[in-house]
Amino acid sequence: MSDKPRNLDQIQHWMQAVISWPAGVKAGIESEVAQSRIPLNSDELETVITASSQMTSLERMGIYANAYYARLLECLSEEYPALVCAMGETAFGAFCMEYLQEYPPTSYTLGELGAHFPQFLREHKPPADEDEVNWPDFLIELATLERSYSEVFDGPGIEQETLLTAEALSSIAPDDWGELALKMAPCFRLLQFQFPVHEYVSSARQGNTPDIPDQQTTYLAVTRRNFIVRREAITPSEYFLLSKLQQGLKVGDAITQFAESDLMEPDELGLQLHQWFKRWTTAAFFIGVSKV
Repeated sequence: MSDKPRNLDQIQHWMQAVISWPAGVKAGIESEVAQSRIPLNSDELETVITASSQMTSLERMGIYANAYYARLLECLSEEYPALVCAMGETAFGAFCMEYLQEYPPTSYTLGELGAHFPQFLREHKPPADEDEVNWPDFLIELATLERSYSEVFDGPGIEQETLLTAEALSSIAPDDWGELALKMAPCFRLLQFQFPVHEYVSSARQGNTPDIPDQQTTYLAVTRRNFIVRREAITPSEYFLLSKLQQGLKVGDAITQFAESDLMEPDELGLQLHQWFKRWTTAAFFIGVSKV
């Protein structure tokens, strides 16, 4: 043990390394990162953390370690309430502890704590037949949607933007559309799922315990208006066209590709496009037009 005086910054970084070590406090003390801050053996712990009349130094450190992980679990539960509902608190907690060992917090904000949770579930999905869709797929999709809600809520929005109106869109001459592209809102997301997970998430977040839904291909448009995350179920045809616009295609080219997709009869196309663009603009999917 070194007799060199320890400063507050050194002790704080050492304590953070110890209480956040996945294998426990004793292993944390012996870890390389903790030893690089304060080199000592576990039986020398009282030189840093004094014992109390009721507890040893190791037990006192254990309280901080338990509180640290309890807080992280609480944050993950708040971000993924529908997933908690589907998995059950015990199973969810067990997955979270494994997740925190593989993806420990690295950001100053707990908003990024659950960023890799959908990826973690995909990485630990049990083997299945190539075309089989099952319970783990549903859980992964739940996590993906709930994480998308978090990203849209915390990310850039349109609250300070001058939005594109349906009237402004209608005023553009038909001959000009071929050279124009629509600028999507920064908070806009297009999502495709194998289950109607949006219905399950809404019900679970209202305090219900919904049944697991049957498989059903679902397309969603997610955005944020007035600081409220909003989602809308859309048709396969809407998803196709919106995805082309999101890729930055000129409006004319996107419509041409849509017409060639045979997703809709030609005689329905004109009226449907008018209704779609009016609804999409009202929903603030677009914030402007640009010449390509």
